[in-house]
Amino acid sequence: MDLEKLLCDRLAPAFATVAGGPVDPVVRRSPRADFQSDAALALARRLGRPPRDIAAEVLERAALDDVCASAEVSGPGFLNLVVADRALAALVSELAGDDRLGVPLTAAPQTVVVDYSAPNVAKEMHVGHLRSTVIGDAAVRLLDWLGHRVVRANHLGDWGTPFGMLIEHLADLGEAEAAHELSMGDLDAFYKAARAKFDADEAFRERSRLRVVALQGGDERTRRLWRLLVEQSERHFLTAYDLLDVTLTEDDFRGESAYNDLLGGVVEDLDRLGLLVRSGGADCVFPPGFTGRDGEPLPLIVRKSDGGYGYPATDLAALRQRTGELGATRLLYVVGQPQRQHFAMVFAVAGAAGWLRPPARAEHLGFGSILGADGRMLRSRTGESVKLVGLLEEAVSRATDLARTKNPALDDEATAEIGRAVGIGAIKYADLSTDRTKDYVLDWERMLSLDGDTAPYLQYAYSRIRSVFRRAGTDARPDAPVVLAERAERVLAMELLGFAGVVGRVERSLEFHHLAGHLHRLATAFSAFYERCPVLRAPDELRESRLLLADLTARTLRQGLHLLGIRTVERM
Repeated sequence: MDLEKLLCDRLAPAFATVAGGPVDPVVRRSPRADFQSDAALALARRLGRPPRDIAAEVLERAALDDVCASAEVSGPGFLNLVVADRALAALVSELAGDDRLGVPLTAAPQTVVVDYSAPNVAKEMHVGHLRSTVIGDAAVRLLDWLGHRVVRANHLGDWGTPFGMLIEHLADLGEAEAAHELSMGDLDAFYKAARAKFDADEAFRERSRLRVVALQGGDERTRRLWRLLVEQSERHFLTAYDLLDVTLTEDDFRGESAYNDLLGGVVEDLDRLGLLVRSGGADCVFPPGFTGRDGEPLPLIVRKSDGGYGYPATDLAALRQRTGELGATRLLYVVGQPQRQHFAMVFAVAGAAGWLRPPARAEHLGFGSILGADGRMLRSRTGESVKLVGLLEEAVSRATDLARTKNPALDDEATAEIGRAVGIGAIKYADLSTDRTKDYVLDWERMLSLDGDTAPYLQYAYSRIRSVFRRAGTDARPDAPVVLAERAERVLAMELLGFAGVVGRVERSLEFHHLAGHLHRLATAFSAFYERCPVLRAPDELRESRLLLADLTARTLRQGLHLLGIRTVERM
């Protein structure tokens, strides 16, 4: 049960009676009480009455006696609410018997397409792909757990002019040698070799241009070479996804090439609708409200002057297919902040064309950059983008060394399991615990710390609870009476009951730092509870209650971390 929602439900009818219409009670956690509502302040301006008078009348009408130990008007017109211990205990008891920890399945399931990760064929995944992949995976996990139909769309860059160069280089090497070279996983070396030949050799450049024509025209050998390039690249991507422990599979690859046959229809429809404008030899749409630095209207170029298609055409074709064929009503694009204007223009054009209309909506989930210790974009020592697999392997190696140092009695298999869970968890949590629109600094020491707002701190809290049950030799009784004898127990109960509300808010906003923050507060509350409230040495009834609180904490941490894509371990 979501405590905030419960209090909102109790206050809403009283506010509606006083206001003569629906009012959001705006209930929030408060340091002055358990919860506070400031809705009377905003309502006072509308009704022309003192906010304290409104708040007092709401309290007279609200049915709070069975929920609150106290409810009073404070300051200029706040409602301060303190939840009764008996109500807290009853709600925790309900939670104990609920496999979903108070989080209901959605009452209105949607088809949600999540467009994320999106590496380029013949290029290795680098640190720039990390945030899209991690945030997208968390969105998929959360929305799927809530009962939505989720479609993963890994929008591969597998089409366009550069592939003439890459295919021609592959043809020069010979299919067998090229397949061997690509299978070694050094995609960047293959791409650089092709680029060097393209820049230095006019004959190679001309052959590359002809390859583009052959690729687009469906030439059988060219398409076969192209497929080899795509397949070998996909193998590399899947290796990275396996190490990163995300849910993307080979079935989720959806390359730009998949929309190639739809691009002509996009242009024809836009032209038929009167949206297409010829400008500078190109076919464009000028969505209202977008201007360049010179103040002139900004075009979305759908077809270039040479007849070729760019990203806007592909994105429009993909959007139309997702809302049309797939019936998607929520489209999420997990792409960096610099692409904000591009997607805003694509959504505006799709709306004008009728491809994106209510109830369907599209959202750009923009994110900031990962920075090095110098505050600049994270780079390798040679100044290049840091390869993703290398970064992940370093995280696992550092965490494995840490596990071996902290607990040398562990065998190699257990140490390796902990090293991977902690290392990858640290990378993901550092990302997801940050407001996704902001940059963050990759700091190994902070990320892998067992103290503070880190994944290892949460994983350690979970493993400590599991050790309590190993020593207890029993599981918690879900029907045990809940006793809140100490303040630390009460604080822990409040955090446990807050999980459902946080999940609901994150479902709407997809701002995962709110979920990460709640899990950290829960782990901190458990730590205080563990220090001040003996569990195994407590009298029988109190022991059963405290085991129940510990078990609920472990279940909530495990589920919450799973939604973030982070594994828990039984021992650390």
